[in-house]
Amino acid sequence: MSFSTCPMAIVNAPVDQVWRLLANPIQYDLWWEVRTRSIIPEGPARPGQQIFAQTSALGRQWPVAHLTVQAVAPEKWRLDLLTRLPLGISVRNQITCLPLDSDHTRVSFG
Repeated sequence: MSFSTCPMAIVNAPVDQVWRLLANPIQYDLWWEVRTRSIIPEGPARPGQQIFAQTSALGRQWPVAHLTVQAVAPEKWRLDLLTRLPLGISVRNQITCLPLDSDHTRVSFG
């Protein structure tokens, strides 16, 4: 079974600032609700890179996500990820930024 959705938000920041945040996995802890455990290899997002995340609950650490960077297109402000979650759930994410003006960016996550 597959499901498709594309949530989006308007961010009060220029597209270059938003892209710098998305293109650097070490900064993901600033915007997602889990904690980055490791990034292999370290550095800016690039195809093949692996990102592992965990959360804490009931006094334990729980691995909750394993992301693989599939593609990075800085000229289009696009990042493609394969996200593997518990219970065998896999999600293909395409994060795209669109400048609306010099101070606002639409971020689509689908």
